[in-house]
Amino acid sequence: MIYLKTDEEIELMRVANLLVGATLAEVAKHIEPGVTTLQLDKIGDEFIRDHGAIPLFKGYNGFPNALCISINENVVHGIPGDYRLKEGDIVSVDCGTKINGYCGDSAYTFEVGEVSPATKKLLETTKESLSVGIEAAVEGKRIGDIGNAIQTYCEAHGYSVVRDLVGHGIGREMHEDPQVPNYGKKGYGPLLRNGMCIAIEPMINLGKRNVKFEKDGWTVRTADRKPSAHFEHTIAIRQGKADILSSFEFINQVLQNK
Repeated sequence: MIYLKTDEEIELMRVANLLVGATLAEVAKHIEPGVTTLQLDKIGDEFIRDHGAIPLFKGYNGFPNALCISINENVVHGIPGDYRLKEGDIVSVDCGTKINGYCGDSAYTFEVGEVSPATKKLLETTKESLSVGIEAAVEGKRIGDIGNAIQTYCEAHGYSVVRDLVGHGIGREMHEDPQVPNYGKKGYGPLLRNGMCIAIEPMINLGKRNVKFEKDGWTVRTADRKPSAHFEHTIAIRQGKADILSSFEFINQVLQNK
């Protein structure tokens, strides 16, 4: 069942999503060599709670932390721990909040110091593919148009698209219908209607698209152990142009000042 949101509900979702953007920016201030992923998680957890929200991921199906932090070849759902960031790492930070009964969800992949040119290009292309997917997310099109736009863009640049994990509807719950794959055919899938809210999240690999699920029950990594990038926005479907409810602007301000 796909739930269409009212304008009032969308504004409540915007509050939750802007808090996610602010949390990711707060975490970004501390991303540097020597910091542990658990330290970053603690910063995010406290920031969310200090702003009157709850960390959406914590306790979800038993997930132990507020943030998913995935390093290098880890695609998504990395569990924060004792790993210390190193120069040249990339760090995907996925964050969710719930406030006033509505959810926010967004992710950003950060560079630790200087990363290799090939890795930097992967991040740039993945972030650009998110924008390309959002451009296709307008009333009257279909879910397949979003995935096709992302897939076509990334594969044209020589990258592969993870098939085992997808984006999702979002609202009062973190995961609602419909699923939003990052691949697909134009004109296929559920119709995009005004008031639909979805999280679009390209997960793009430098190598092949195959992934492995680690023994911790959460972490997903590339099978060939080559780097993977992940960017995510929550949007509302509108006529003509999607309304992006989350934001990278707070992150951009932090990165410009580092």
